Amino acid sequence: MEEKTPAPFERGTDGPKVIVVGIDGTQSSWRAASYAAGLARRQGSKLVLVYVQPVLPAGAALGAPVTYTTDEIAEELMAEIRSATERLEGIYNLRWEFHTVRGDPYNAMLQMADELKADAVVVGASESAGHRIMGSVAVRLVKAGRWPVTVVP
Repeated sequence: MEEKTPAPFERGTDGPKVIVVGIDGTQSSWRAASYAAGLARRQGSKLVLVYVQPVLPAGAALGAPVTYTTDEIAEELMAEIRSATERLEGIYNLRWEFHTVRGDPYNAMLQMADELKADAVVVGASESAGHRIMGSVAVRLVKAGRWPVTVVP
């Protein structure tokens, strides 16, 4: 009689436990957040919304108060997320958290997904012309090959 060895642990085999979604205030990122929230609700997963504050946005060259501006964006995003969850309170039960990190979007999303042991990553399709040079964050995350990545148009 052959002895069976236990199957190795596989991440995400019973559905995602942690879904990380990048938000930046663009329409595609809000669609990604909505998609991820629906998925998290149906799967009983924790939704982690991540806003990446750029290190050197275009305004830095003009002397704009960079930290204030990106902090203000983060506060506005958080207020909008809270408002949406309050409207759905009692209708849907969704566990979620919001993180703000500084850096370039690709490396910050990579780091957050790894730290949080994400089972899935959701991002909006790029609305920037600059992605033709550097590659979009979505494509770069897919190429990282660490988790399933869903790109929402």
